[in-house]
Amino acid sequence: MTEDTTVRSTVRRAKPPTNAQEHGNADGPQPQRRVAGALLIAGPVIFLLGEFISAAAWTHPAYSYTYNFISNLGVHGPSTLFGQYMHSPLAWVMNAGFFLFGITILAGVATLRDLAHGRRWAVLGPAALLAVGGVLLALYPGSGEALKDGTGEYHSMGAFAGFTGGNVLAIVLGRRWQRIGVSARMGRALVTVGVIGLISMLLYLAVIITSGDHVIGIIGLIERGAVHPFLIGLVCAGAAICGRRRRDPGQQQPRDHVRRPVDRHRTGGRAGPQ
Repeated sequence: MTEDTTVRSTVRRAKPPTNAQEHGNADGPQPQRRVAGALLIAGPVIFLLGEFISAAAWTHPAYSYTYNFISNLGVHGPSTLFGQYMHSPLAWVMNAGFFLFGITILAGVATLRDLAHGRRWAVLGPAALLAVGGVLLALYPGSGEALKDGTGEYHSMGAFAGFTGGNVLAIVLGRRWQRIGVSARMGRALVTVGVIGLISMLLYLAVIITSGDHVIGIIGLIERGAVHPFLIGLVCAGAAICGRRRRDPGQQQPRDHVRRPVDRHRTGGRAGPQ
């Protein structure tokens, strides 16, 4: 009798799951969250590694991160565009990075089960735009010949699809920080890098339009301002998504152990001798 009373008392006092646990910080199986976070990390890493490796192979003359376009790394050449000489020995590495990074990020966003309760299209849309942009960049390198034969238009569409999709994705994920299971600070950081990226994109577009055949010497830096911030932001978000779920079980376990002896005490000692 006393044992049954203790069990009923414990059941009555069990706290229901919070809204954050249902829809945000603790939602979804742990393996699924780890996969989503890992993919959000892997996508930007693929891009940055492809950029670094192909730039390191470009030695005559040395590739400049501040002067040269990112797209130059995907042009085997030799070719010239906007006054820049292009001859990338490992163009295929950069093009593979273009092709894979957006698709990988899209897969990571699609794996986020936490977004199933909201307007999922608002997150999948920018991620899909980013993926399509990366594929276009890979399939249509931005060479001088491409500008003449018309395929350069596809490259340009891919570039601005990537700029827009990646930065809008960062902003949307930042606004939904509770649903994806990251801190408010991380959410603000994602919104910030997205805004910086969009401003850099507009500045980049303005420079391209007004410069004519010879762009200014820091065009590569301006272009990277539209890309690198959101890539770094997604890496940090992916790491936070992986890590947040691992901490939840450890935090809940001690509270359960503390609550049980208190419930038995409140029964007025009717639990009987052990």
